[in-house]
Amino acid sequence: MARYNVYLYDEIGNEYERKNLYLKEVAILEEKIQEGSGNAESLKETLKTLKAGKKNHPYIKKLNDYHTEEKAFKASLREKVTSYKKRVNGKYSRKVLKLQVDLLRSKEALAFYKNYVSLDYDAELKYEEARIMVDQLAEIVETMIQNENRLKEALADGKKIKDSDEAKAKQEFNDFKADQQRLYDEGCKALVEKRNKGLISKKALNNEKGELKKKMDEALTVKSYDSPKKSNKELIGNIKYQLSKGLKRDLNVMHSNISDYRRKTPVELNKKTPIHAYFTWMLPGVGQLLNKQYIKSLFFFVLSAFMYFAAIPYALGFGNYQGQGIAGLVTLAEGGRKIDRSLIFMIEGIMALFLVMFVVAIVVISFKDVLSIEKKRIKGTRQRNWFETWANVTEEGFPYMVSMPALVAVVFIVLVPITTAILLSFTNLDPDHQNKFQWIGIDNYRMIALGEGVAGGPFWQILGWTLTWTLVATTLAITIGFMLALIVNNERVYLKPLWRSVFILPWAVPAFITIMFFSIMFSQNGILTTHLNTLLHSLNLIGVDEWLVVKNDPFWSRVTLIGLQGWLGSAYVFLLSTGVLQAIPADLYEAAQIDGATAWQKLRRITLPIVLFQTAPLLVGQYTFNFNNFSIIYLFNGGGPFNPTKYGNLAGSTDLLISYIYKLTMENDYQAIGAAITIVISIGLMLFAFIGFKNSKAFKEEKL
Repeated sequence: MARYNVYLYDEIGNEYERKNLYLKEVAILEEKIQEGSGNAESLKETLKTLKAGKKNHPYIKKLNDYHTEEKAFKASLREKVTSYKKRVNGKYSRKVLKLQVDLLRSKEALAFYKNYVSLDYDAELKYEEARIMVDQLAEIVETMIQNENRLKEALADGKKIKDSDEAKAKQEFNDFKADQQRLYDEGCKALVEKRNKGLISKKALNNEKGELKKKMDEALTVKSYDSPKKSNKELIGNIKYQLSKGLKRDLNVMHSNISDYRRKTPVELNKKTPIHAYFTWMLPGVGQLLNKQYIKSLFFFVLSAFMYFAAIPYALGFGNYQGQGIAGLVTLAEGGRKIDRSLIFMIEGIMALFLVMFVVAIVVISFKDVLSIEKKRIKGTRQRNWFETWANVTEEGFPYMVSMPALVAVVFIVLVPITTAILLSFTNLDPDHQNKFQWIGIDNYRMIALGEGVAGGPFWQILGWTLTWTLVATTLAITIGFMLALIVNNERVYLKPLWRSVFILPWAVPAFITIMFFSIMFSQNGILTTHLNTLLHSLNLIGVDEWLVVKNDPFWSRVTLIGLQGWLGSAYVFLLSTGVLQAIPADLYEAAQIDGATAWQKLRRITLPIVLFQTAPLLVGQYTFNFNNFSIIYLFNGGGPFNPTKYGNLAGSTDLLISYIYKLTMENDYQAIGAAITIVISIGLMLFAFIGFKNSKAFKEEKL
């Protein structure tokens, strides 16, 4: 059973004595009863009597008298404020009048609450707030009045400026500018003479010229303020800045001081269980309203409107294009109209599901927010006012604010398509079920695992070639790129910029151009095919009457693709390695040379560890990229050559899983099995990338 605490606590755990003597007595009795100290029955009877006579308790009487007097004070204060506004009507600007009224309220509050500081923590806080405001507002108001008077004088002075005075000042400035330019030119000339005599370096010459130019500009800037108009304009701008930004800064300092005291002043509530939070289950925002957090309650009421007028109706099927909300995700348009499509029902059902998740998140966040604040208030911690809340939001909450739009975009741009692909893999969407399809469980995954069916049959053979391609082609590209970087980085190589430009070209030139070029060159009558056959004939590797067409031979097609990708991918690795190699300190190699290290030992002990430390995460990305390298396979030979007896009619000898999925889904309408294969390889790639990143030294040392 919940009970009152004997002491109150703030956010950091500081302990405070209760000022509410009635609650203090109740808390002490409840603590004794719970601990079992003394006669339990007698203590319970005493507690019962105490609660029954609450209205007659001396402290409660004093507290009620205080509340009555406070109401009368507030009514009297409203009359004084009204009278004051009438009395000074037109004397002050709107901003100054507001501050004057706040100062008046603070002075009156200071005098009233002074008598009740020891009675109630709320009265103590109001007294301290009034004291801080009286101390600081008086100075702020005085500064505001002075600045407004200065602004009026400056505006009046600006109108009095004569054109003749401005023209005179402008002429003086031009003369001064000519003198400064002459001095600058003479200084530069003297510096050039020193340079010609070899007294200073070229770098020193440029630095000295820069200093002369800087001094001339500073002198001209200072002189420009001799202009009456410019000086007056600058003065007006400074005063306006003080009236706006300066005032805001001073008020923020005052509110910050008040907030510091608020955090050290507990609050006493006449309740021991949070109840406001439970009103938020049906309507987020009600709990915040009951906690007197009006701005926050407005925010949650807007979210509640979104829940009840958008998210929940859509989830129930209202406002759908064809679907039936979450129900449509179950039925998939089964038994629906002829024009209804299962895919649309699925997509709208998924969107409805995510909207429901948003609704649940809003309700839970609202509930936890109110519950947390109530528990803290019962404990004694005073809730934040609007100034403190806004400061917390703009500082600690800023990352969440800027992330929310991105989260919404990720849900509907990324998560909805991914979820659709996952769910499609459990359906029978194929050429025979394009309009209406049904749930079939894990049948697609079973076909893939067992290598059955028109789509699952070639899976394992294509997977084997995909893994071979990924490992060999990527490793070849990394090896070529790293070796080229080592060679070009060697100090004995000349024209390094030229060689670097040449080796980066495969990466700079669009890949599809290079791939199409080699595809044409390796065609049946292509020049590379002709030269390759001539070479094989000269080496007696094929007969005179035989003719090798690379694109018609599975082995040579794969070898050519691996070599081509090795060349295309090497440029990126070359670029990465070159940057790292240039950053390796020469001292390391010099120290190794002194110790008698060989070139191989330097490479193995110094170069490779440093290069891999910097590039390993990116190299892991190269393997995952090549696993899904669709363009080179499709553009070079369309996945061919084709062997229906081995791969069926849907794949070729060089097809990777990604190109196989494309043919299944886009060319042959086997979307369900294609989605299943996509999920399988995605899980595999994520696992590979995770293991690769986790085992890289950069990841272990938290450099990523």
